[in-house]
Amino acid sequence: MGAADKWLLPLVSVSFVSLLLFLSALSGFSASSALFARLPPPSYVRRGAAAPPSFAYLLAGGRGDGRKLLRLLLAVYHPRNRYLLHLSADAPASERAELAAAVARAAPAVRAFSNVDVVGRPTAGTPMGSSGLAATLRAAAAMLRLDAEWDWFITLNAADYPLLTQDDLIHVFSSVPRHLNFIDHTSDIGWKESQRVQPIIVDAGVYLAGRNQFFQATEKRDTPDSFKFFTGSPWVILNRRFVEYCIFGWENLPRTLLMYLTNVMLPLEGYFHSVACNSDFRNFTVNNDLRYMIWDNPPQMEPHFLNVTHYDELVGTGVPFARKFKENEPLLDKIDDQVLRRWHQRPVPGAWCTGRRRWFSDPCSQWSNVNIVRPGPQAEKFRTYINQIMEESKSGNNSCKQ
Repeated sequence: MGAADKWLLPLVSVSFVSLLLFLSALSGFSASSALFARLPPPSYVRRGAAAPPSFAYLLAGGRGDGRKLLRLLLAVYHPRNRYLLHLSADAPASERAELAAAVARAAPAVRAFSNVDVVGRPTAGTPMGSSGLAATLRAAAAMLRLDAEWDWFITLNAADYPLLTQDDLIHVFSSVPRHLNFIDHTSDIGWKESQRVQPIIVDAGVYLAGRNQFFQATEKRDTPDSFKFFTGSPWVILNRRFVEYCIFGWENLPRTLLMYLTNVMLPLEGYFHSVACNSDFRNFTVNNDLRYMIWDNPPQMEPHFLNVTHYDELVGTGVPFARKFKENEPLLDKIDDQVLRRWHQRPVPGAWCTGRRRWFSDPCSQWSNVNIVRPGPQAEKFRTYINQIMEESKSGNNSCKQ
């Protein structure tokens, strides 16, 4: 077995393993006849500057989040994109296997385009400490290895959901400069300095299997002065060049910050922010995470759960993603029905889907040209929103302020 083969072992290929799971009865589900049906050949996916953009999605969750990740994947699926599903180490292997099998059953295109993988050897799901950052950087490295030509890396959690279709997203991002990052950030860390930056945290999940606790030292350390510390939302949209910079580190800054943030309480709220704003990427970073959230004032650890009373506001904002949602929240059904036009256990139909839409058949079980998109009403709202925040970014008053 070569080095490349060994490297790929931690990834469970949905297109291959799902069939194996059914044949060996490991998943506990009965095989759908659609699994063995003849699929149309995968359409040629155009890539490059002259083609529509494509996205590399990390969809992350923990124990019990398998169904939520499946629903999220189907809501953001498009053959042009790449997807990596990560259930943290506290989830049993059976849940991971069931997720891979369920994806293949629900979306025949996944098997044809082979663009979805499930992490087979996941990292811990420690709520505080470096496990989350380690999982994100690992996913980014895997995406760079698996696909050479995606344009943006998007991180989503099982509690997130889209507010537009992938046709909408691809259409609007076609006019967005591909060197831009979208990172909500600030150097005005305030109370976080003493409560989030200076405390020293040891994440037990990094070195002890099956552990998700963290330990806090009695001593604190000074705030760094060799670089400016930035903090903000842990949910980011990063351009490929910046991801390569963080992973390959042709300068020492990404490694320096990684070593420092290993013992910070919430490194995902500071790593990409500080790397971008202390490097040449500061000029290409938009101060926005493109998420709709409702926070307490002052903000607590997590935003409020959303419900149907928030529908008009969140759809009207034009942002592409929102959080947090509880599993089976009726608001999700309303978004599926009125915004995404998505049926239960099926992908969002886009211009690439050519099958007939009936209650017993999935229009996305047949496809043609996946390089064509058909934007809907949400695309115009999103275009207005993103044009506004990019104009604010050009002024230089809202990005990486020292």
